[in-house]
Amino acid sequence: MAEYEFISTEALDDGAIVRIMLDRPKQRNAQNRGLLVELNDAFLAAEADDKVRVVILGGMGPMFSSGHDVGSKQAIAEQVPGPEQHVTWRTNGGTREGVERLYLQEWHYFFQNTRRWRDLRKITIAQVHGNVFSAGLMLMWACDLIVAADDTVFADVVGQRLGMCGMEYFAHPWEFGPRKTKELMLTGDSIDADEAHRLGMVSKIFPPDELGDRTLEFARRIASLPTMTALMIKESVNQTVDNMGFANALNSTFTLHELNHAHWSVAHEDRFPVARPEDGVPDWRAAPSVMPARRDSPGGAPS
Repeated sequence: MAEYEFISTEALDDGAIVRIMLDRPKQRNAQNRGLLVELNDAFLAAEADDKVRVVILGGMGPMFSSGHDVGSKQAIAEQVPGPEQHVTWRTNGGTREGVERLYLQEWHYFFQNTRRWRDLRKITIAQVHGNVFSAGLMLMWACDLIVAADDTVFADVVGQRLGMCGMEYFAHPWEFGPRKTKELMLTGDSIDADEAHRLGMVSKIFPPDELGDRTLEFARRIASLPTMTALMIKESVNQTVDNMGFANALNSTFTLHELNHAHWSVAHEDRFPVARPEDGVPDWRAAPSVMPARRDSPGGAPS
């Protein structure tokens, strides 16, 4: 297996099952660009390997993922000005260049990656625990099945914390249902594993200390199916959902997300200092939120 900095991988059952673990526990598995690049490499490696039947995606440490990384040293280092920067700088000359670059970066690393993983030619299982916040939901939703520890909490906090209309991969109405999505986005409230199971978002709930072993048992049941059977089941369901409008809805709501970025950047320009590359200060997304957190809203890195 390849060596990675931000994730770890393990081949199980003679390579029939691959477990990929987000491995930034001190950052609560916040998703910097390097982690997403490595995750894509690991997914594609598993896809290219004919021995692999099932891919499990989990996280090391106390939680699955706190969302996109907007403040660690590694994430800030990735923001060095240049054509490859992940979050661009606002300048005194305006926000046009920053909005365009942000659009392209989020389209590639956040949106296209997630869509690609959703259609991976393997069966994928998200193994989640602790807190799953904002962009952590995107990683989870890209998988075919979700199993959770019974202490798991799910929430998207970008509406309350950043005044945003959700995340780049806006699967919320399909996963929560339309009215529950509005409630959770407007309030910033969370749901627990039992409610997620009732909604049909989570397939299985396991005790935290049994999560890894029970997920592996679950994966083995699926890995025993012929490859074509498993993939045709996946394809038939995905195509049905796409014909119901899922793919087009993702495209349109991604555009709304980027429009929200542009509007937010201009609307709140007077409330944040202009960031300059020479100061080593990240853009407005790393600044404290102007919106106070609710007592029942979780913390974590927003999308």
